[in-house]
Amino acid sequence: MPDAAPLIITAALDEGGFDWFNDLRRAHFPAHRNVVPAHLTLFHALPGEQEARVAEAVKAACVSRAPMRLEVRGPWFIGRGVAYRIASAELEALRAELAQAFAPWLTPQDRAAFRPHITIQNKADPAEARVLCERLQLEFEPFDITAEGLLVWRYLGGPWAPVARVGFGG
Repeated sequence: MPDAAPLIITAALDEGGFDWFNDLRRAHFPAHRNVVPAHLTLFHALPGEQEARVAEAVKAACVSRAPMRLEVRGPWFIGRGVAYRIASAELEALRAELAQAFAPWLTPQDRAAFRPHITIQNKADPAEARVLCERLQLEFEPFDITAEGLLVWRYLGGPWAPVARVGFGG
């Protein structure tokens, strides 16, 4: 029987984009709380006992898609941290399609409006986070990264364990 721990779905970022965000995360996320790599979450908690059906829906959604361009729109102050806003109509369409497939299982968080972002600092002192955000905003120049597919993770009470990587186009 599959593990009942919740499943998380994130975008699989290209190596350069992932490394850039992960380096920022390592530099600015409180080290004792930084137990997962940089990520762009599409779904936060799908039922682990539905792993086979989740995998089937993810594969079906990815097979006919090409890698997608994601616009990095800049740093955003999130109260106790900083995230970078991400814009992509293709990613939003993919997320909406999967939300329909997962509708019976969506938590309130996953039913809420999708605001794609990558968090590089959280659970920090709000004043420290504001200073970091302002500095990053001054330095920021828009750029693009690529989503190459989707990653499925199992939530382990803090850390995540990889379950599957499904590339776009199969």
